[in-house]
Amino acid sequence: MITWLLVAIVGYLIGSIPSGYLVARSQGVDIRQQGSKNIGATNVLRVMGKKWGYLVFFCDCLKGFLVVKLGSLIALHALLSPVLGGVIAAVTCILGHNYTFWLGFKGGKGIATSGGVILALFPLAVICSVALTWIVVFYASKYVSLASIAGAISLPLSVFVVFPKAGTEFWVLFIFSILICALAVWRHRANIVRLMNGTESRFVKK
Repeated sequence: MITWLLVAIVGYLIGSIPSGYLVARSQGVDIRQQGSKNIGATNVLRVMGKKWGYLVFFCDCLKGFLVVKLGSLIALHALLSPVLGGVIAAVTCILGHNYTFWLGFKGGKGIATSGGVILALFPLAVICSVALTWIVVFYASKYVSLASIAGAISLPLSVFVVFPKAGTEFWVLFIFSILICALAVWRHRANIVRLMNGTESRFVKK
């Protein structure tokens, strides 16, 4: 129990590092007052350009990847399941990103961080399936939000198809995939309303 609590705390603290806010602040910009007012990579990219947007995406993705590996190592050291350790770290990292205590429990939408988590936890077939879904939907619609929602929904479907339907590992990863899918959709609820109303902003090259 103490080990899982440690993994959860470490996951949340690392996940709560507000990369987008810090990168923007380093350039004299309060990203919370610009564009969509979100601290995520997409808003940073739109407001500050590709260089800064890609940097934020990389940082958010990296913290998701590293947290999973760290959680797995802590669990393995305690002779516990490294998969469960990685999953607990992943969930708390995403929650830390979405609800960072540094900014009054307001954060990003967790897509880049979830991307890092997926890279660390799942086999190549699942990663490729989610990435391909995101790419196809984005280039077909030019909506980042719609592509992110579609990618999130494809995750549990891909896990269900790829993994053998037996053993603890399948159920841990499948339930986790449903959880982060639901969280991603929930964080995009305002975007869903705008998509339905036809007022969502498309990603257009300037």
